Amino acid sequence: MKKSTLILIGVIALIVIYAISAYNGLVKKQEQLHSEWAQVETQYQRRADLIPNLVATVQGYTKHESNTLKEVVEARSKATQININPEKLDAESLAQYNKAQGELSQALGRLLMVTEAYPDLKASEQFIALQAELSGCENRIAVARKNYNSSSKDYNISCRRFPNNLFASIFGFSEAAYFKAEEGSQKAPKVSF
Repeated sequence: MKKSTLILIGVIALIVIYAISAYNGLVKKQEQLHSEWAQVETQYQRRADLIPNLVATVQGYTKHESNTLKEVVEARSKATQININPEKLDAESLAQYNKAQGELSQALGRLLMVTEAYPDLKASEQFIALQAELSGCENRIAVARKNYNSSSKDYNISCRRFPNNLFASIFGFSEAAYFKAEEGSQKAPKVSF
């Protein structure tokens, strides 16, 4: 064999080896991203599972707040109906999911404000435990979202870096969207007593 033929075979072999390595690396990062997304969904589901107990507890103490309770139940229903395909973690899907979860958070906030008018409810051990669980859920959601964004960053860097970007486009790997702050969240809430 000629020396040039051997060099050509060697270059092709290196490109194939690199392509396999790049593909496997992108698959690994994509699976990590899907895993982090599953954790986000798990934490949101945990919160949704707690809401019926919270609503039932508040309902036992409040007879006149049915509108607020109805809003929470409707927001929970809407939030649990939205599902995102992990293969399509784009900005539009994530924004729609985030909007529904934000509406649920707002409804829960209104529900917790209602409790100020019911001292017996605020003193209820069951309500205090549920409120602590809900607070813990919100913290877990924040951590899961942070981990998801970190995994998205790592995955997106791999997809965009040269020469991986060539193989990513060939193999159909696309960028993942990030969780972003809700509109208006940069303003501090006004607190008055």
